[in-house]
Amino acid sequence: MYFIRNKIADRLGGKDFDTSKKSYKFMKIKKAKAEAMAEHPEIPIIDLGVGEPDLPADPMVVNTLAAEAGHRENRWYADNGIPVFQEAAAKYLQNIYGLQNINPDSELLHGIGAKSILALLPLCFINPGDITLATVPGYPVIATNTKHLGGEVYNLPLYKENNFYPDFSRIPDHILGRAKLLYINYPNNPTGQVATTEFYKQVVDFAYRNDIVVISDASYGAITFDGYQPLSFLSVDGAKEVGAEIHSLSKAFNMTGWRLAFIAGNAKIIEAYGNVKNNADSGQFMAIQKAGITALAHPEITQANCERYSRRFDLLIETLQEIGFDARKPKGTFYCYVAIPKGTKSGIVFQNAEEVSNYLIKEAHISTVPWDDAGAFLRLSVTFEAKDYEEEKKIIGELRDRLSRLELVF
Repeated sequence: MYFIRNKIADRLGGKDFDTSKKSYKFMKIKKAKAEAMAEHPEIPIIDLGVGEPDLPADPMVVNTLAAEAGHRENRWYADNGIPVFQEAAAKYLQNIYGLQNINPDSELLHGIGAKSILALLPLCFINPGDITLATVPGYPVIATNTKHLGGEVYNLPLYKENNFYPDFSRIPDHILGRAKLLYINYPNNPTGQVATTEFYKQVVDFAYRNDIVVISDASYGAITFDGYQPLSFLSVDGAKEVGAEIHSLSKAFNMTGWRLAFIAGNAKIIEAYGNVKNNADSGQFMAIQKAGITALAHPEITQANCERYSRRFDLLIETLQEIGFDARKPKGTFYCYVAIPKGTKSGIVFQNAEEVSNYLIKEAHISTVPWDDAGAFLRLSVTFEAKDYEEEKKIIGELRDRLSRLELVF
């Protein structure tokens, strides 16, 4: 054991490397859920912490995979993708986001999920000492891989007071001078905030003034409600000159485990990504890419998801407001983001979101995700499993009863 431990790379902790000593957020949640179920197996968990669609992929997508999986021409390595997928993705961007100027041959490539794309991008840009600007709370993959390469991460907190947008004016000059990448994510996980054209214009202006590459994560881009239309960073003048955008089939088309996404934008970014990717993987199975083509051609799949999530939000937000939470229905994603209660009438005082999340799972069998990066908040997802509207109402009704019994103080 010592022989290997002494050779682990410093980026993983060197000789002190031990994942069992690290308390990851979702590992804690999983453990707390297991303990609650073991103590009271008769009480079902109301799981509002799940961050993936509750339905499987559409049958027409599954049927395409089944039909294509056995075709001889699909057995080869896909490498950096197949042109027909790139063309379908470019057409999708045109149909959903109004993007007319994406060249599928030079400005778009697939990836084995958005996570894989985010993990590879720092290899394209980050040298030791370079800085990635990353919004928090948020998805940490691009930040983690920046650190692995000897780079540094400067966090941009998403405060409620700033409507969950980063405040570029507060970044010190000595940070800006070393910054290479800016990571943004809208519609945002976990806050549910959506972007505006004005915000994206500010991002483009910021990138030009400070010579920074923008990576826009639009994994939830098409999941929108109540009149908000999907908006791409690339729709703003100048955006394609400074950045690229990642789109995922996981959330919009219920294809989480299929691992299929794409990145579109600046041709040089795509070229660099393709070079690194070609040395990191051999591409997603062609049959899955062809199933993805079917999905991209049927945006009504996403629309059905949006309608389901929207009606669940209407139920959830009304209930949370009744209990006392300052809850507002988001215009995108399937997440509700609420400030934590102060405590309970019985005298319990909560210090942070993690304490509240643990209390809810232990005392009420309600699973949530805590965030303490920029204030104390809980993320609640409407991707809980329910077969129809009547069952959705039943689950939210049970949620209301359990929360009421806790006598929370706000």
